[in-house]
Amino acid sequence: MRVERVELLTIDLPLVTPFRTSYGSVDRERKLLLRLLTDEAAGWGECAAMLEPLYTSEYVDGARDVIMGHLLPRLAGLDLSPERIETLLAPVRGHRMAKAAIEMAVFDAWGRARDASFASLIGATRPAVAAGVSIGIPASIAALLESVEGYLAQGYRRVKLKIEPGWDVAPVAAVRERIGADVLLQVDANAAYSPADGERLTALDPFDLLLLEQPLAEDDLLGHAALAGRLRTPICLDESITSAVTADHALRLGACSVVNIKPGRVGGYLEARRIHDLAVSRGVPVWCGGMLETGLGRAANVALAALPGFSLPGDLSASGRYYEADVTAPFELVDGHLVVPTGPGLGVEVDEERLASFMVEREEWRPA
Repeated sequence: MRVERVELLTIDLPLVTPFRTSYGSVDRERKLLLRLLTDEAAGWGECAAMLEPLYTSEYVDGARDVIMGHLLPRLAGLDLSPERIETLLAPVRGHRMAKAAIEMAVFDAWGRARDASFASLIGATRPAVAAGVSIGIPASIAALLESVEGYLAQGYRRVKLKIEPGWDVAPVAAVRERIGADVLLQVDANAAYSPADGERLTALDPFDLLLLEQPLAEDDLLGHAALAGRLRTPICLDESITSAVTADHALRLGACSVVNIKPGRVGGYLEARRIHDLAVSRGVPVWCGGMLETGLGRAANVALAALPGFSLPGDLSASGRYYEADVTAPFELVDGHLVVPTGPGLGVEVDEERLASFMVEREEWRPA
């Protein structure tokens, strides 16, 4: 399978409501999509990079530049397969989200050409996956409780609350009191705390949380290991896990006992599967994180989360959680689950008219 042409599309999607974390607040999501046209079939990829380099060092404009100038030229004239992409792009250091977008597009085209679903290619074993919801930092505890009750009424199987210093113990206590002890509840700090905040984080222990996600800085594995020794609440790492190697190091150090796998953050779905396999071999639970994906990235993530080791509900909400309109048909909850697409490739189709309405910029690349 050889590349004939690539379209790089930048789109803006308005959010249903502003989404605030410790990094800041957004009311619209800028996305970088990639349409790969080969001599066998076309495939779509989605880059997880955000508008600004706040969650990770990658951002939309930087990803566009490295894809056009450094990654795509390495594919020119070569036979492609999903397994070969990693080797071809490996000489370019970092830029995992950009590489993951290309890998997704190759997977999609490969599956469409062979009438095989992405789910079957990646090794999914379940027809549907439990959906969790991530709730940003609202204006008040009253607004938070209203949101939580609304999402539980929709059928979500797990609730995740974003926290930061000054917005942690009180809102978590209020939510746990309102929803009772049986609902799965976890919190995500997005690296907003320091090792000096150990006592404040210990105060979360009484609320029987499923996990505390990424309390400290991305590179502070030793700090996380020390904190894990103080807390009863399990620590889960997100930003710190950038590959199977870093996952192995984190687990060996005792820096976490749960792993959040985001394919974009680790460089693609093949590396995500390696982390899954590593965790399974260690008896460590994993779940699939989200990056406010469109229906394209959501389709791939749902398929990944159907691998057997994904034992916890992921951030795999229905499309309507974030977007009134998406570039594909919306994903909707069915008894608290999302159905794994079974059609060729990613198993979803892009609505070209809707895509055009969101378009900000379009670039094209052809092999020399």
